[in-house]
Amino acid sequence: MDLDDLLNPKPKLAVGEPLDAISVDELQQRIVAFETEITRLKSEISKKQASKAAADAFFKS
Repeated sequence: MDLDDLLNPKPKLAVGEPLDAISVDELQQRIVAFETEITRLKSEISKKQASKAAADAFFKS
């Protein structure tokens, strides 16, 4: 993170906000950010499902 990022932080991404004033470059950056977040969320879901399955298997035996 450089000094410019610290002095001028980007606003958080918001779902459903108007997109008409946002540049194509910024829209593409947002797509990458959302895809990265989706991947992170899916990974967390998988971990939680695996933990639940392990607990279910333990208590069934």
